[in-house]
Amino acid sequence: MTQRSAVEVAPGVVVMTSSKYDTTSTIVRRGSSVLLIDPAWTTAELDGIVVWLADHDCTVTAGFATHAHHDHMLWHPEFGDAPRWASEKSAEMAVEWRDELVAMLDPYPPEWPNPLDGIRAVAGSTLLSPFGTDGDEAVELVVHDGHAPGHTAVLLAERGVLLAGDMLSDIELPLPFGPDDLPVYLDALDRLAPVVRRAQVLVPGHGRPTNNPLARLDADRHYLAAVIAGRDPNDQRRGLKGMAAAHAKIVGLAAAMRD
Repeated sequence: MTQRSAVEVAPGVVVMTSSKYDTTSTIVRRGSSVLLIDPAWTTAELDGIVVWLADHDCTVTAGFATHAHHDHMLWHPEFGDAPRWASEKSAEMAVEWRDELVAMLDPYPPEWPNPLDGIRAVAGSTLLSPFGTDGDEAVELVVHDGHAPGHTAVLLAERGVLLAGDMLSDIELPLPFGPDDLPVYLDALDRLAPVVRRAQVLVPGHGRPTNNPLARLDADRHYLAAVIAGRDPNDQRRGLKGMAAAHAKIVGLAAAMRD
């Protein structure tokens, strides 16, 4: 990951985008302390985050994984031994799905510890003391089961930034495949709606940040409403890589709902 990929989307919030599936890594800086969310993906790109931290004289004081998929629970040994958090269900899934997740990882240097080790469950709806001695800040967690059990959006309320995980993307359709349950996904969108309205910037787990978070929420709701009603939605994401198959599967789930 190179320096040119580091984009400050709000004061102290830097987003890096991977060459693989436009996966985002988010650095949240307060003083010299960093909350690191979903670092990804290749070894070189993780090395790039290490370089950024050194260049800015920063230390990782906490990590957070938005959900228990292999590309969102990565780590680099030079990030240190800061506590790494996920929702209770995501932490549970990281253990239950460990073999499958490990099998999906890119090759790692043999001296690196397994990136799934050390993830802790956070209880409640806030992340406590993520910036160590550099002061406290409200980091709100919105936990739902859309896309994956225990999937979590992170609202940086003071900065007006919402990190949505694998939801509300400009390059991916809604992906209600873990579990295959459209009502659960619709409930997740309802849970996200209040925090989307409070945000000025939204960062998806894959794709581009936006200064119009409500447009992303509306796009997903309109798409799903059309599919559930049996209509053919006009959504440009359907033409992007991998989305034709996703759309076909969603159409099948919607048909089952109507039966």
